[in-house]
Amino acid sequence: MKRFVIGGTHSGCGKTTVTCAVLAALKARGLRVASFKCGPDYIDPMFHSSIIGASAHNLDSFFCGDDRLRQLLHEGSPNADISVIEGVMGYYDGVDGRGSAHSVSEITESPAVLVIDCKGMSESVGAVMKGFLDYRRTSNIKGFVFNRLPRRLVPLAQRLCGELGTEYLGCMPPDCPGIESRRLGLVTASEIDDLCEKTAELGRLAEENILLDRLMELSKSPCLTFREQELHRLPDGVSPKIAVARDRAFCFIYSENMELLQRLGCTPEYFSPMEDERLPEDCCGLILSGGYPELCAEELSANRTMSVSIRQAINSGMPTIAECGGFMYLHDCLKTAEGREYPMAGVIGGTAYETDRLRRFGYITMTAEKDCLICGKGDSFAAHEFHYWDSTCCGEDFTAAKADGRSWKCVHSSSTLYAGFPHLYFYADVRMAERFAAACAAYGGK
Repeated sequence: MKRFVIGGTHSGCGKTTVTCAVLAALKARGLRVASFKCGPDYIDPMFHSSIIGASAHNLDSFFCGDDRLRQLLHEGSPNADISVIEGVMGYYDGVDGRGSAHSVSEITESPAVLVIDCKGMSESVGAVMKGFLDYRRTSNIKGFVFNRLPRRLVPLAQRLCGELGTEYLGCMPPDCPGIESRRLGLVTASEIDDLCEKTAELGRLAEENILLDRLMELSKSPCLTFREQELHRLPDGVSPKIAVARDRAFCFIYSENMELLQRLGCTPEYFSPMEDERLPEDCCGLILSGGYPELCAEELSANRTMSVSIRQAINSGMPTIAECGGFMYLHDCLKTAEGREYPMAGVIGGTAYETDRLRRFGYITMTAEKDCLICGKGDSFAAHEFHYWDSTCCGEDFTAAKADGRSWKCVHSSSTLYAGFPHLYFYADVRMAERFAAACAAYGGK
């Protein structure tokens, strides 16, 4: 297999810009490209997908054990000529050695390329390079791409690579087109009107400035070996339809979660809480995805037939998972920082309100306080949170714990409901998906 990781020195150094540029250039060459994102991020894979014309996937070593990570990389790159894996935060950043781009590189035996933002630096770039090369005994870093590097400094970057025994793999110029950000990260791919033009330009710049042929040579990697996950599939002929919210307001969906539900025997059907009048016919389960409902609050609030349809379905016992933005939508109302209130679905008796800072974010371990839709009392699994919004009624059916000892109560749950801010990644514990699929099948068989 050919594969490599594009890591970075820190968040905002240009990993996504360089990754999108490389993906666009390889695609323009006619190669079959698979793409992945380290960590729990939803937005970067949307950009990858828009470029390669296929689903992008996540690889997260905090959520998954080594076998599962290698399996997901293998299954996410069928017939690909090359797989490109974008890193997360700084190359070594994670929790207790898990979750980092470095750990994914090691576990999957994928060579790494590091992106350095050169703005405001010259010779000091060498100190950054040496630090990353020497920080771990096995860094897996094969070379560097220098982002926002003035052309007059290219000889300096080449010299530094030679002195440090690593490879110069190219640069991106200071004036290359960037991707807009908001306080939760990048804007989503669907919000950029000229995305095709921007990515085409990035691909052209990569072809001119990045040593793609050498990158392809360095990407040759051993075949992946793993023990395949055992699954409890639904009986033959049983295929419950699961309504999955997907539109501008609800767009945070892991491809692996949907693919796992399909492997178990379910049939996901996407719908728009903004534009559709009601849930899809004959659905037996509901997933209200995360996203940005606050940006579409007026449209969501105005679509009363949909909110009534969802409330009635949940009250009837339809198995439902509502994460973060989907959880916010289930409240009585959303309240903006300016005090504007928008009525929502009215399932959760409380108000979701805007705050001025990140409330809870990062990896957590969730432990159930009682039996519920996705797990039994005392069961634990990895999850993550990342939101500026909060709730007057966060729930108390799970305990979320950070690695540093902090913990808090969260989530509303029952035998048919999981609703809370924490996002679920089914491969953190496939029993979550198995229980949900079984509940949907039982609901459909009533």
